[in-house]
Amino acid sequence: MSKKLRRLVMAALLAALTAALTMVHIVQLPNGGFVHLGDLFVYLAGCLLPTPYAMAAAAIGGGLGDLLSGAPAYVLPTVMVKACIALCFSAKKEKILCPRNALALLPAAALTMGGYFLADRVISSSWRAALLSLPLNLLQAACSAALFALLGFAMDRAGVKRRV
Repeated sequence: MSKKLRRLVMAALLAALTAALTMVHIVQLPNGGFVHLGDLFVYLAGCLLPTPYAMAAAAIGGGLGDLLSGAPAYVLPTVMVKACIALCFSAKKEKILCPRNALALLPAAALTMGGYFLADRVISSSWRAALLSLPLNLLQAACSAALFALLGFAMDRAGVKRRV
């Protein structure tokens, strides 16, 4: 299998996992949002794929997840936010959980909070609703970061990056 085809298959797989696990709502939030596992695979896409593939997997997976979850108003903001989040991570390191990717969790959280703050402001036409969503979006980012650290550690111990 060619390298390009392998990357396309991996991007499609990560997009599918992102979409499917975005639809698995772990905790329903008071603002109508939810904590989900989809962002974990957005982070992994950034760690496993070259930038254009990672951005495409993150954007397509996140957008499909919102569309299929019944949140069509958030598809466009999600596509933009998830593509930008994938930019924070690097596939150039030998490990998934390298210092650079661990630090990337901070701008990823800032992009999640800022991007969805703006989306909530536009969608709800309310500054108050947008401000109230900030801590909930931080909760989503923090849960995703913790799960990424656990899964990244386990995948590094298993040598997954060398095999991919």
